[in-house]
Amino acid sequence: MIEQFVQKIIAGTSYEELDHFYLVNKVRALVGDQDGEITVNSDLSLAQQLVDLAIENKKISDDLTSREILNDQLMDLVTPTPAQANHQFWDEYKKGPQAATKFFYQLCQDNDYIKVKSIAKNIVFEKETRDGSLEITINLSKPEKDPKVIAAAAHQSTSQYPQCQLCMENEGYLGRLGYPARSNHRIIRMTVGGQQWGFQYSPYAYFNEHCIFLDEKHEPMEINRQTLINLIDIERQFPEYFVGSNADLPIVGGSMLAHEHYQGGKHIFPMMKAEIRTKFSLAKYPAISAGIVNWPMTDLRLSSDDTQQLINAGADIMAAWKQYSAPELQINAESNGEQHHTVTPIMHRDGDTFILDLVLRDNNVSDKYPDGIFHPHQDVQHIKKENIGLIEVMGRAILPARLKDELSKVEKYWLDQPNKIAQYHVAWADKIKTSQKITEANVTDVLHQSVADVFARVLEDAGVFKNDKTGQTALGKFVAQFN
Repeated sequence: MIEQFVQKIIAGTSYEELDHFYLVNKVRALVGDQDGEITVNSDLSLAQQLVDLAIENKKISDDLTSREILNDQLMDLVTPTPAQANHQFWDEYKKGPQAATKFFYQLCQDNDYIKVKSIAKNIVFEKETRDGSLEITINLSKPEKDPKVIAAAAHQSTSQYPQCQLCMENEGYLGRLGYPARSNHRIIRMTVGGQQWGFQYSPYAYFNEHCIFLDEKHEPMEINRQTLINLIDIERQFPEYFVGSNADLPIVGGSMLAHEHYQGGKHIFPMMKAEIRTKFSLAKYPAISAGIVNWPMTDLRLSSDDTQQLINAGADIMAAWKQYSAPELQINAESNGEQHHTVTPIMHRDGDTFILDLVLRDNNVSDKYPDGIFHPHQDVQHIKKENIGLIEVMGRAILPARLKDELSKVEKYWLDQPNKIAQYHVAWADKIKTSQKITEANVTDVLHQSVADVFARVLEDAGVFKNDKTGQTALGKFVAQFN
């Protein structure tokens, strides 16, 4: 087993046959001196079999954290150094951006940084709803938390290294209880908006070539004019990818607000395919086509090949939204000195045309909606309670792993089979059961459609100007100020 892994290292890296004994001893130091036979046709990779061997040799304990750390240490040996990976990436880039991203994406799959087998476990389907076609994923790829991690959390220090999972210092980090192993992690260095940034792929990708662009500095996320400059700069460098940012406020923002970063990848989301419902004009910016998108959330789309006008127009709209209030619609720009308005900005290209979607966000709360007025309301939280981030904004639901088991019990409930349905699903399940005939032949289709319909409601809840006469009239007045 050790011998074959060493041959894999030599075949795929800059190591040579002269390094053979050196590499054998590197691997033995990690897994022990007792060798093992390879299990042919195993579902486990060679590295995972070596992890099992290390447990047998009592080099590590048999727990999730120890397994992950050792697996990534082994895969680090088949991975170019950060400097080598960067040289290869930018050498490939000379052939074109797609050649470079193809090289790096393949590298991150081959070295098991992107958890391909785990991602394949995710449940993914697409359904038509009243708000158009929506994509649903139940995220099963991330492993459950190790009980040791939960116990250790109570004793963790507030100061830690790395400061967060998006810091450059993660590259090559061993890992620890409650913090992922990153020995085989590589970050491509690049310049964005005149500053040093990094480019990496997401280990538990939510869509094709899901990548992250991260600031070299550990600074909080902030949506402003510079954000638009940065998104355009990234689009110039990687025109085949979309790129966007989570909002920068709690409730409407993503889960990692402490570090400036954007997400991107090679995927066409439902929102990107949605058409313009109403056009509006921007008097100061004649080179821009503008319109309100036919989407459950409030999306203002600006398109142009004049990137300077696009930046200026986008900045004007963001500034106007940050101070806009319509109390009759529960839209309030600030309270007690706290700002409540921001945007989720998303950029992609169609040839030479840059397309900017500005999705308006509001993080106000009320007695009726303590989790957020423009957040999934209580009656849909049995399906989706978490923040509506960048990916959901664009029409792809990221639903929690608990739903796999819970929804299978809903199916049994509908079919009058023995079940232990969660109480918070019962009212929803009863409403669906009484509205249509459910059989073993159609139960899964009914379930998928019902979940997609809930996600449509989730997006409607998050929309600041509702798609009714009152909401659209107010939105029309908001955009009219730019004419």
